[in-house]
Amino acid sequence: MTYSCIDVSDALPIIENDALIVDIRDTTSYQNSHIVNAISLNNDNVESFIESSDKNRPVIVCCYHGNSSKGAAEYLAAQGFHEVYSLNGGYSQWSAMFPEQCELGA
Repeated sequence: MTYSCIDVSDALPIIENDALIVDIRDTTSYQNSHIVNAISLNNDNVESFIESSDKNRPVIVCCYHGNSSKGAAEYLAAQGFHEVYSLNGGYSQWSAMFPEQCELGA
């Protein structure tokens, strides 16, 4: 299993088609603002996420700038998720292009 890198503009239709969005930034950053419906994913909850998620749903991994998400996307693909993406530009680019798709506060 492998993952793909995806541009912010290409991610929107996948998200609108029922993708899971996982945000691997630190908890404070996630609580300040995140993509609407994103799940905060960290070492404490990654195992339960893997066990409880539908591995046939697309997963888009978001970090700060699109670097750390690559490793997390590779890990999720290795756990059996069939369609995994790393978001190029991360949350910083997403929030610049789609501020209306961002949720403030936890």
